Amino acid sequence: MNALHVHELIPFLEAQAARQPVLLDVREAWEVALAPLALPGVSTLHMPMGEIPARLAELPTPQPIIAFCHHGMRSAQVVAFLSQHGYPEVYNLAGGTHAWSTLVDPSVPCY
Repeated sequence: MNALHVHELIPFLEAQAARQPVLLDVREAWEVALAPLALPGVSTLHMPMGEIPARLAELPTPQPIIAFCHHGMRSAQVVAFLSQHGYPEVYNLAGGTHAWSTLVDPSVPCY
């Protein structure tokens, strides 16, 4: 499984900018409201983990997809699922928003 450490995310997004990577937030709506993670110039798509199978057609296939959740466990499952369903370039943000808020951006609330 492809994974990115939170310190690798910005350099990865910058290197892949021409390919328009997508951040896939697989948390529940209440989690997104509590601790939103949006990066300037990067598309973020909110799709709770339980909705992924029914909403596959909404996901881009040629672009890199970086899935994330609170700690990285749900997004790891989503990355495995998407890989099995023909998405060639999907990554898990290891540690999720918790790692992002503690190691990169403390303005994103920990919960």
